[in-house]
Amino acid sequence: MELREFFEHLSGAQRVYGQPYEKDGATVIPAVSVRAGGGFGQGDVGSQVRGGMGGGGGAIARPVGAYVVRDGEVSWAPAVDVNRIVLGAQILAGLALIVFVLRAGLRRS
Repeated sequence: MELREFFEHLSGAQRVYGQPYEKDGATVIPAVSVRAGGGFGQGDVGSQVRGGMGGGGGAIARPVGAYVVRDGEVSWAPAVDVNRIVLGAQILAGLALIVFVLRAGLRRS
C-alpha cells in the first residue's frame, strides 16, 4: 500500500462512522473523532551517518456521539467523556487551591 493510499484509508468515512445498527426501533450510527499523524525519514549525511531510513505513526480515535434515525427523524446524541469531565474538575480544583494559597500568603505579609 502506498503512503497516499494509507492516509486515504485512515481518514475515510469508514473510520469516522461505525456500522449502523438497530436498537429499540431506531437506527444508530456511531461517530468517532480520528486524529492521525506520522513521520518518515531517509538520509545519508556524507561521512557522518551511514545509510538511513525510518518512520513512525499513530492514530487516536475517541467516540463523539451517534446519529439516531427514528421515524424518519434524525437526531444527534453526544457521547459523554467522563474522563475529560473528571480531568477538568481536577484542574479547576488545583487552580482554586493555588489561588487560595496565594491569597492566604498575601494576607500574612
